Amino acid sequence: MPNLVIANLHILLIEPSPTQQKIIVHHLQEAGVGSVHAVGSGKEVEAYLQHDRPDLLISSMYLPDCTATDLLLTLRQSEDWAAIPFMLVSSETRFRALDPIKQAGVVAILPKPFAADDIVRALKASLHYLEHEELELEHFDPHELRVLVVDDSLTARNHIRRMLNTLGIERVTLASSGKEACKQLNEQTFDLVVTDYNMPEMDGEELVRAIRSRSDGAYIPIMMVTSEQDQTLLQGVQQAGVSALLDKPFSPDVVKQTLLNMLNH
Repeated sequence: MPNLVIANLHILLIEPSPTQQKIIVHHLQEAGVGSVHAVGSGKEVEAYLQHDRPDLLISSMYLPDCTATDLLLTLRQSEDWAAIPFMLVSSETRFRALDPIKQAGVVAILPKPFAADDIVRALKASLHYLEHEELELEHFDPHELRVLVVDDSLTARNHIRRMLNTLGIERVTLASSGKEACKQLNEQTFDLVVTDYNMPEMDGEELVRAIRSRSDGAYIPIMMVTSEQDQTLLQGVQQAGVSALLDKPFSPDVVKQTLLNMLNH
């Protein structure tokens, strides 16, 4: 969907409060969004998607029949709806509440209350998920780039794979744990590793150290995408030799620039 702009967006808003619906719709219209439809529950979303496909879903965290996390996980498991970008609008700040939806692949989190500039920035970040722009590399053909994605969440693995696909990266191997990743590295060669931090048995830092200890692993670019906020843990990851560290949620343009910096140098 090249050259998509905010004015062309068709947005489905999921907000149970009629008052909040009106406020958010007003903000979206002020931001220049061309089409906004509002519903109040997860069931209404599924009914709506049976006959129409929005460019973007914007949801409150707590709905009468589910949470935004439940809804996003359901969508990510559907072949028809998995690729629809999903933005959260919420005053929720607790890590244990936000981490699951970050892991599920939310494209942006807009805290309440927000200003008009905030929603424009969030909408622009979401646009990058709809615009397929192939990575242009000096030393690699993106179609031939071999990438290993490591995450214990199937939803997160698939989300990262879809995002890489939008950049023209098609040769993506998935691993559900650090140990499985090490096995894959023993069986084939990769040009890039993308990994989560919080994983059972072998976490992201341990995986980075394992890769760097290999004779063929000293120079493999390793990008970590994580919602971890503990700076002490993240410093350990950097000391282990990670090439780049990205927060969840991340936008394709940030990933694209990070890959350009890593792979062109």
